[in-house]
Amino acid sequence: MSFLLPVKRLRETATLLAFPHPQPAYPLHILLVPKRAIPNLTALTSADAGFTADLFSTVASLVVEFNLEQHGYRLIANGGPYQDVPQLHFHLISHLENHAAPH
Repeated sequence: MSFLLPVKRLRETATLLAFPHPQPAYPLHILLVPKRAIPNLTALTSADAGFTADLFSTVASLVVEFNLEQHGYRLIANGGPYQDVPQLHFHLISHLENHAAPH
């Protein structure tokens, strides 16, 4: 059902989508979402090893693309009351003001 998301895909693999946050809270704010329904971080199992590998390789490629290693970044997964939607997702963020967020 990933084709239903009306977003610009920065990356797409067999297991995840990465796209600009529709309401960014940071100058660079990218969401990384598994294609499979996973309610939260603690629901990951060994069966999700493909997603985990895709997640980290995708993050690494975005860090290089946006030159974040030099400027700093965070990869965040919210949980419990901090998780607004019941689907696991990660936020790749940077406070760097002088790079354009992907559109």
